Amino acid sequence: MNGTETGSATLAELCDLISEQVHPADVPEALYVGLEHVTPGRLRRSGGGIAADVQSHKYAFRRNDILYGKLRPYLDKAILADTDGVCTTELLVLRAKPGVDPRFLACLVHDPDFVEHALTGVTGAHHPRTSWAHIAQFERPRFSFEEQRTIAGLLWRTQDLLRVCEDTIEAAQKLKLVAMRELFTRGLRGEPQRETEFGPVPDSWVSSPLDECAEVQTGAAKGRRFSDGETVEVPYLRVANVQDGHLDLSEMKKIKIRRSEIDRYRLKPGDVVLTEGGDFDKLGRGFIWRGELDLCVHQNHVFAVRTDRGRLLPDFFAYLAQSAYGKAYFLKVAHKTTNLACINSTKLKAFPAVFPPTLDEQREIVAVLDAIDRKIDLHRKKRAVLEELFKALLHKLMTGEIRVDELDLSVLDRVESEAEEVVA
Repeated sequence: MNGTETGSATLAELCDLISEQVHPADVPEALYVGLEHVTPGRLRRSGGGIAADVQSHKYAFRRNDILYGKLRPYLDKAILADTDGVCTTELLVLRAKPGVDPRFLACLVHDPDFVEHALTGVTGAHHPRTSWAHIAQFERPRFSFEEQRTIAGLLWRTQDLLRVCEDTIEAAQKLKLVAMRELFTRGLRGEPQRETEFGPVPDSWVSSPLDECAEVQTGAAKGRRFSDGETVEVPYLRVANVQDGHLDLSEMKKIKIRRSEIDRYRLKPGDVVLTEGGDFDKLGRGFIWRGELDLCVHQNHVFAVRTDRGRLLPDFFAYLAQSAYGKAYFLKVAHKTTNLACINSTKLKAFPAVFPPTLDEQREIVAVLDAIDRKIDLHRKKRAVLEELFKALLHKLMTGEIRVDELDLSVLDRVESEAEEVVA
């Protein structure tokens, strides 16, 4: 393998900007790529449409061109085209010059330093865009074609492992939906059903308004002014932390409350936390607080449901809220606007909870769904590790700080082996 060539190269020396425009009506069957088909931080497109479904002039691209998102460059959107097609003019079409590996070029424009460089050249307050004139000046060490291929091969291998993780997560999430549909309509043993306003449920299950088998706790409002009382800053659970079927605690912020309010807003292990609103398909979004922090409160846009564990297990209710039955209730009673919907505490307290009369049956149902959730969580963690590995390798390889032949690839080999076992 040849070593790194001397000197540096600008992006303009590595690729050309292609601005060939075409009207979709002239190529109606062509692949169309919009920003919505480009996932941040990924090298391949995540979807596509057809040209017949869009209007106005688009850019034409060829296989192995790089499609780079100039709008909001902090989103880090750039892919390698896997076929010919047309794309939105919010994507710049970059074509590798002779002697430049297109896969290497696709990785280069994901370099964190490149993203930062692009951001320094944005214009427009509401729709910030960078420009070719600006990003063309970005410099990196000049690599031989052979070393470009080797670097690209390693980085694309890491992205392939990421894709395996994401495919596994998606498959497990689909399995969970099927399992919930069966368990919450037919029970553990395929028993007879009875119809309710929100779908069929097992005939033997009992029904109760939520406020008769649980307490609903509202949270602390942000931005309050305090004229009296001693205040403290404590971690709090935000809407962004509460996802559908899991909690994302990677970034915990703090809120100021009165010290006397700590017990009023404090989360307790086993609380089911639910957001009050969001997209229509995300109503009832939430999961279980396991006491991950010793002291944590929740904001007023997140409810905490504390079940009577002698009647209704918190884990069971968390899954019930995620199920088609739960989402049907939330959607029916929610206050809706054009794109969003929300519920209040009164609606939540009136939730018609249905559940097996015995805690043992509730536990069995929870065990089935928990096993799937554990698999999903495992692969989310693997995905996070691979994403960090990709970013670290990308930066160090592109700057020449490390060379491929200096790397210990045993960790990547092990992750790849595990991924193959999962697929098998």
